[in-house]
Amino acid sequence: MTRALTMTVTCAWLALAADGAEFSALWGRQGEAWDPAGRLPDVSFAGYACGERPIPKVAAVADVRDFGAKGDGTTDDSAAFLAAIAKVKQGAISVPPGRYRITRILEITRSGVVLRGAGPDRSVLVCPLPLNDIKPNMGENSGGRKTSEYSWGGGIVWFKGSRADKKIGPVAAAAKRGDHKLTITDAKADLKAGTWIAITARDDASKSLLDHLYSGDPGNLSKIKPSKYSVDFVTRISAVGGRELKLERPLRTDLRPEWQPVVHTFQPTLMGSGIEDLAFEFPARKYGGHFTELGFNAVAFSEVSHCWVRNLLITNADSGIFLNGHFCSIDGLRFQTRGCGEADGVFGHHGVSLTGDDNLLTHFDIRQRFIHDITVGGGAGNVASAGSGTDLSFDHHKRAPYDNVFTDIDLGFGSRMWKSGGGDDLGRHCGAYGTFWNIRAVRPQVHPGAFGPPTINLVGVKTSGKSEMVLKGRWFEAIPPARLEPTNLHEAQRNNRLSAK
Repeated sequence: MTRALTMTVTCAWLALAADGAEFSALWGRQGEAWDPAGRLPDVSFAGYACGERPIPKVAAVADVRDFGAKGDGTTDDSAAFLAAIAKVKQGAISVPPGRYRITRILEITRSGVVLRGAGPDRSVLVCPLPLNDIKPNMGENSGGRKTSEYSWGGGIVWFKGSRADKKIGPVAAAAKRGDHKLTITDAKADLKAGTWIAITARDDASKSLLDHLYSGDPGNLSKIKPSKYSVDFVTRISAVGGRELKLERPLRTDLRPEWQPVVHTFQPTLMGSGIEDLAFEFPARKYGGHFTELGFNAVAFSEVSHCWVRNLLITNADSGIFLNGHFCSIDGLRFQTRGCGEADGVFGHHGVSLTGDDNLLTHFDIRQRFIHDITVGGGAGNVASAGSGTDLSFDHHKRAPYDNVFTDIDLGFGSRMWKSGGGDDLGRHCGAYGTFWNIRAVRPQVHPGAFGPPTINLVGVKTSGKSEMVLKGRWFEAIPPARLEPTNLHEAQRNNRLSAK
């Protein structure tokens, strides 16, 4: 580093508040050191409504008992739930106290539909059958092993959307990570401030986009087919001037001509739907091990936006929640097992899987050890925050999950923080700028080395190691978690953005 840069880092590192708080050189006391083009990602837009308003309390318009549900734990109430979902065009469907036996997949395909119980201690969905028995769907994993597709997707309650985006036009000039401006080929009269757009870019035959998302250190990418990888960045336009679009937030990646970047309007077909105040209960059983799962899965979201999970308890799941979408929140989630047998110290495959962009998992407690407790894979801008578990793993499932943040989390024992899957030759587990901020544990952690490129960030992780801070290399700030300020990077970034706005 240059002498000036060394002095800047050292001054920030030594800055102590009167109460002993310490501040990261990447952020400073109140974000004054943050650089949108730098190595600390902007996750201030993560979650429902970009964190700009709370999850709403949607008015109830129906009750499952009015459609014949008994809630006695014995009667199959699937048909009553499906009838209620088919009837309600918009609004909340109440699930009063009771135990409701569900043996079919409850699909929700409309915006503004909420399934709401009376609390997870009172309204329970009893699910005796796995998804593969309800609707068989066998396939194979990346190694060719015969496996149910529900091992990595699907839920008893399944929100299914799609994208109806319309092409605006190609990006006319290259842009850099951190830029707020974009030039398109032709001026569009219908574009204005507040319009949501999606900027897509597709990799070339040399996989240079993937190389960029790994900061030039991708590992082995031989099993990712050329030109099959793409990114999708969603933002609002803040101003339009002819062919120039000013963006509300900084670009997350470079945009180069060889990646054929294109601007579309962002038009998801399912928004503002959710599930809340319920419990899921699956049968007690012996876990068969990795890739034997047949789909005792609670909730899935496919191609949705601004949707939510709030206050759920999930018992004995193969997998808990699969979330693919943009700007969604999981707020208040608990996992547990009762009367089950583990295999190799785990029970279940995925706890929570975040495969979209800008989603938020917060206020969680995972008292069930999955093979992968919290997964990010192929997406960006996702946040896991303010949670805890027995012995958490932060699964980075390869294919360049980049710019994701784990913050203000108690791992529990701390023996599995870096345990990850994803198959062979699909790149390193973590992409560029993956950030781990205020991570506590019983057991000290060490830098994971080749888990990702040197541009991943460790700040305030429980460790017995020493700091190593190189702006273009490895960044490991060994600040004791109890002294790190702010304690939650996502909340600090969101609060700064909203106060400035």
